[in-house]
Amino acid sequence: MTLALAEVAAEAAGCTKCGLARGRTQVVFGMGNPQADLMFVGEGPGAEEDKQGLPFVGRSGKLLDRLMAEEMGLTRDLCYIANVVKCRPPDNRDPKPEEIDACRPWLEQQVKLIAPKVIVTLGNFSSKLLLDTKTGITKLRGQSYPMGNMISTSAVVIPTYHPAAILRGGGLQEAQMRSDLVRARMAMTR
Repeated sequence: MTLALAEVAAEAAGCTKCGLARGRTQVVFGMGNPQADLMFVGEGPGAEEDKQGLPFVGRSGKLLDRLMAEEMGLTRDLCYIANVVKCRPPDNRDPKPEEIDACRPWLEQQVKLIAPKVIVTLGNFSSKLLLDTKTGITKLRGQSYPMGNMISTSAVVIPTYHPAAILRGGGLQEAQMRSDLVRARMAMTR
């Protein structure tokens, strides 16, 4: 992690801007290459992530790693992985709007400092936030978009399903996620 990103992570570690801080084991800031051309942004940490302090280390993370390797030829050390909210919502519930708003500055700083070419949003929450839209993931996925008004960056945003949805939903969604990852790989070479 670069010094600036490490400083932001250290500051985030003590964040108490929302109620999620009371139930966390630790802040799950992000992980990976701080100079990566590719960034993944998910929803929020689950139980295993809260325990380890790293994003996407449970079943969803193992699936993401496998699909990343198979469709993009990449490992997680070549990209950066973060979430919209940095603390685990109780019982893995959806993050509330005020929790997303409280964590938004942390994600904005991550995107600015990493300055990726491509951001793959995993699921509804990250897609809606980064594209500044109310449209759901089912309609958004399958295309590339310029970043919404959240952050001034030239990154291309490629929405796809959250790996947890693939674990629940199966075949068709997995095939669609695979094609989205191929789209992201191609966007990185432009």
